[in-house]
Parts: sequence; structure tokens; C-alpha cells
Amino acid sequence: MVLKCSVYIATSVDGFIARPDGDITWLEQPEYRATPLQGLTYEDFIASVDALVMGRNTFEKVLTFGDWPYQNLPVVVLTQRPLGVPTYLAARVKVATGPPAAIVAQLAAAGKQHLYIDGGVTIQRFLRAGLIDEITLTYIPVLLGQGIPLFALGELERSLQLIAATTSNHGLVQVRYRVVAAPDTTPTPRKAASN
Repeated sequence: MVLKCSVYIATSVDGFIARPDGDITWLEQPEYRATPLQGLTYEDFIASVDALVMGRNTFEKVLTFGDWPYQNLPVVVLTQRPLGVPTYLAARVKVATGPPAAIVAQLAAAGKQHLYIDGGVTIQRFLRAGLIDEITLTYIPVLLGQGIPLFALGELERSLQLIAATTSNHGLVQVRYRVVAAPDTTPTPRKAASN
């Protein structure tokens, strides 16, 4: 079976996943927490994955939440710098480095079939490598004006195929897309002109 990589994330309407300082309190409004989400719920999504790959900044942010939210789901944290993992997470969190394709190959060899890719830079790297298969975005009805963008400017163009679009109370809108494989843009060698 081919390994699948999915993104499941909330974003402001103008495409930011956090304020410039990493603050995400705008996501935690009581009305959002209490709103039953139509479409693909986080609980259903997380139950479908067997490993999570995130960047260092995302990992460090999650550590500030108090309770570890991923239970026994294996987590791989990508970083180029030394990273101390709390003792209570040592059996569940591994630190890795390398290009996305190498990380995917290692996890596929370990028997993983569905990866949850999280964190702005990590998502961008996996998209750039052509490894994201599905993206689920939940738009929060706020314009932040600035912050940490989900998608980087100047990336390769990607076509998306709509799977579903749903609305929930308080203006939440969820869209699910399948990422269409990028066409081969390798230039075709030209035949030499014959005399």
C-alpha cells in the first residue's frame, strides 16, 4: 500500500496559522470550541493516521498546551538543531532530520500508511516535494493581517480537486482537497535540425 500524507489545519481567512509571535489564542474562542464541526472532525481524522510529522516550532508550541494531545500516536519532530524531548514523551516522540522524501521512506519502511503533516514550514517542505496527498483546511472567520502563513509565496503551482466543503455555526468553513500530482515540467529535448 502507498503511504498517504495529509494536512489537517485551521487557518485565518487570509491564510495565517498563527500571529507573528506564534500566538494561536484567536483559535481558542469559546464559540469555536463549542461548535460541532461539520465535515471531517479532528477525532475522525486523527483516528485515520498512524504517525504525525511536525516541525520543531510546532512541537515546542504543543508542549505549552499542558496535556500531550496525541496520546500514543508516534510523533516525528523534524529539526536541524539538538532538541530535548521530555522524558515522559521519549517513547512516543522521535527527532529526525533529512528531506521529506527520506522521512516518508523511513516511515513507510516502518509500516506506516497514513501520515499527518503539521506545522507551516513542514507542510510547505512536503508540498514542495510533491508528497502531500490531501489538505483539509478549516477557515476561522478572522483576518489577522499578518502572521505565520500556511503557504509560502513563490511555491510551485499545484492543482487541487475538491473532495468536500462544509459550513458550521459561527462562520467556520471547512474545505477538503486532493492534491493533484504536478505535471512533469522537465523540458523535452529538442531534436537537432537536419541539414
